[in-house]
Amino acid sequence: MPDAQTTEQTVRLAFVKQASSCRGLGSPFTAALCTLAAERLTAAHPVGEKILSWLGDPSPYGDSVPLRLAGALHALVLAGADPQLAAVYPPNAAAPDDLWNAVEHACRTHVAFILDRLKSAPQTNEVRRSAALLPGFLTISSLFRKPLVLSEVGASAGLNLYWDHYAYRLGDMSWALQPSPVLIAPEWTGPTPPNVPVEIASRAGCDLNPLNPAREDDALRLLAYLWADQTDRLERTRLALAIAAANRQIVECADAVDWLARRLQPVHEDQVHVIYHTIAWQYLPKPLQEKGEALIAAAGARATESAPLARLQMEADDQKHSAALSLQVWPSGEKHPIGRADFHGRWVEWIGWPCLQ
Repeated sequence: MPDAQTTEQTVRLAFVKQASSCRGLGSPFTAALCTLAAERLTAAHPVGEKILSWLGDPSPYGDSVPLRLAGALHALVLAGADPQLAAVYPPNAAAPDDLWNAVEHACRTHVAFILDRLKSAPQTNEVRRSAALLPGFLTISSLFRKPLVLSEVGASAGLNLYWDHYAYRLGDMSWALQPSPVLIAPEWTGPTPPNVPVEIASRAGCDLNPLNPAREDDALRLLAYLWADQTDRLERTRLALAIAAANRQIVECADAVDWLARRLQPVHEDQVHVIYHTIAWQYLPKPLQEKGEALIAAAGARATESAPLARLQMEADDQKHSAALSLQVWPSGEKHPIGRADFHGRWVEWIGWPCLQ
């Protein structure tokens, strides 16, 4: 077991790494907040003591402790619970000393709230990831010409379950099944994806800690994990929450592998069952990943031309600052990389399915 000094150094390094990620993803405010925490956080109050003695992996690849703290502080601002903190948060500008003094005051004033928020992993139901998913769904529809049965692993509040309720601009192509207040227009490179009819037969999602978009507290929690200086993300997510709430989408509280075992049992004749996930699979422990892979492979072996299966993924790999897009389809088992995307969906580099290019 590491000693207290080693643990503290590990925690501070986690904040440094998170600051670097935030800079790269366009949030100078959150980068500054994490940098200040790395340098100035102390164990002089229960919040600092809890963070600096964190049991587990505090890094962005583990428990994401910096984002837990950032989310707790942002929640106080969004709820109007701490005027002093709100005064130094965007759209206001503040000197580093003023920002940190307000953070320290919040940590001492809202101990129970922040400690409670530190217990939960961050949830960023990033709506713009749907811009990376859409060309994958269009590819699946082009390959099979059947209605889609959607099953999303790690669906959070279900915002990316309703990707067909948003409008898109993917390079020269505009796409919308219906008028939508949510327009997603990433920086696009690559060929135009297939523009074919899409029909959704049904949809469902699971999450270990699902959020209900119709509940004010859950909506606030989701918004709090967005970065305070990225007002476009906040507004887009508010609009998407309203769409999900209006459609009464409820994500099932379930372990991913147990849920997949149930979802993969029925045969969907004349429909294609699509398993998909975005920046979620990596958080499953290795044994559960292997079990999930085996379940999907077994379902693929049972797939037929009249009841095919597809798996669409947007997940981190060995390349930094972006995620790999891949698609596998059965009964053939054919699998290809189909592109890359920014973690927040700001850009998409599309490759596409070989036979459709």
